[in-house]
Amino acid sequence: MAQNDGNGGGGGGGTVEAPQPHSVKEQLPGIQYCINSPPPWPEAIVLGFQHYVLTLGITVLIPSIIVPQMGGGTVEKAAVMQNLLFVSGLSTFFQSLLGTRLPTVVTGSYAYLIPVTSIIQASRYSSYTDPYERFVRTMRGIQGALIVAACFQSTMGFLGLWRNAVRFLSPLSVAPYVTFTGLGLYHLGFPMLAKCVEIGLPGIILMLFISQYLPRYIGSKQPFCDRYAVLFSVAITWLFAQLLTSTTAYKHKPENTQISCRTDRAGFISTAPWIFIPYPFQWGSPTFNAGEAFAMMAPAFVSLFESTGTFFAAARYGSATPVPPSVISRGTGWLGIGVLLNGLLGSVTGTTASVENVGLLALTRVGSRRVIQISAGFMIFFSIFAKFGAFFASIPLPIVAALYCVLFGFVSSAGLGFLQFCNLNSFKTKFILGFSFFMGLSVPQYFREYYHGGWRSAHPTGWFSDIVLVIFMSHTTVAALLALFFDLTLSRENDETKKDSGLKWWEKFSLYKSDVRNDEFYALPCSLNKLFPAL
Repeated sequence: MAQNDGNGGGGGGGTVEAPQPHSVKEQLPGIQYCINSPPPWPEAIVLGFQHYVLTLGITVLIPSIIVPQMGGGTVEKAAVMQNLLFVSGLSTFFQSLLGTRLPTVVTGSYAYLIPVTSIIQASRYSSYTDPYERFVRTMRGIQGALIVAACFQSTMGFLGLWRNAVRFLSPLSVAPYVTFTGLGLYHLGFPMLAKCVEIGLPGIILMLFISQYLPRYIGSKQPFCDRYAVLFSVAITWLFAQLLTSTTAYKHKPENTQISCRTDRAGFISTAPWIFIPYPFQWGSPTFNAGEAFAMMAPAFVSLFESTGTFFAAARYGSATPVPPSVISRGTGWLGIGVLLNGLLGSVTGTTASVENVGLLALTRVGSRRVIQISAGFMIFFSIFAKFGAFFASIPLPIVAALYCVLFGFVSSAGLGFLQFCNLNSFKTKFILGFSFFMGLSVPQYFREYYHGGWRSAHPTGWFSDIVLVIFMSHTTVAALLALFFDLTLSRENDETKKDSGLKWWEKFSLYKSDVRNDEFYALPCSLNKLFPAL
């Protein structure tokens, strides 16, 4: 093959460098404020409030689905929301201080809806004709099951059982794992946005324009538009929704459309008290049922998978090194404490690391731990001063769904970033990635079609069926299990296959002491690492 030595052609004497592939980055560049570098206090407070606003979506959605089925009204729904917001604030603070120390927000988990619905539909509650009495009885049953699930999750985390499992991961199995942490929540994106396209579509268009295009036209050196795009787009779209509501644009629309679109249908402001102090067992002592407790362990197990994927993405967008397995296990143990608090206070669901808030880290390029702790303060404040919190909770859900469409995508792309450590020219790599991606979409879709297609009502299910449904309806769990299985059985044969899967590079992050940078990002405060050493 002929080679160009730079002396031919047009007589130029300079050597032209061939284009080189992008270099591998262990820590993501371009983050302005990493985990340990907080922004100035005024900016940190505004960013913390922005994270708080983002948590309201799932905080409103889950009680709005569950409480009416239990027999509760708007007053009970508002109380459950305040409890959930209060526990989210406490859990977020504990997670950032004593858990993984990552900038992750802890919110309610969508995975708990199936076993909670089964408890609501249990035959022993059908004899109660008074709606409030039925609400109280089912709430106590849900609380008992959550307390048992919390013990399971805390045991998995604090005893290091989850740490031992996470150590088997490599970049090849982490890539589909983290990718589906974002992609698996697609049903909370455009399908929820489309319940009111009149405000959902303007919301997503505004979000994209303000965050991606407006900075190009303004030409400012400071990242102002993309950093506060959530606040700007929510405020403008909410004002537009209020205008449509006041002009009777929805007067002749169906009831479901009015509930999704109107700003005066939530009813939270009128029913929420000025001051609300959450306290344990406000609806009585929990009741325990063995089958329901076993079923509730399934979403706790799924939460381990989904939260771990979120932790990997948060570390990436906080410009930190990959999270050591012992730190992940410590964080999942504290998530179990959050589930316990939800069980004690009565929040109808467990906890998980918030995917959307990690997406916001990428959008703002601020991965500061202090910002997340400030957002935890906002959650606790607005859960106690309930009237003010109810004002922000009345934001229509299609507006929040428009934000999800952008932010979930950022988390998915964090998973794809781990492919830079793999050999994509290897056919084994291609098979493992392709099969886990395809089945991660296909298997949950099969179970979801049966669950939502009337199969459940036609065939009464027990606790074992709920366990199967919860696990296999989770895109993250299915993709992660398949990717890990094939990674272990196909990519660990010799040094070459280990290098193809990125394991040779990944091994130094499997033990806490193997990388000196881990203390900078994940060490506990006040020298607590000496009392609780990470392995």
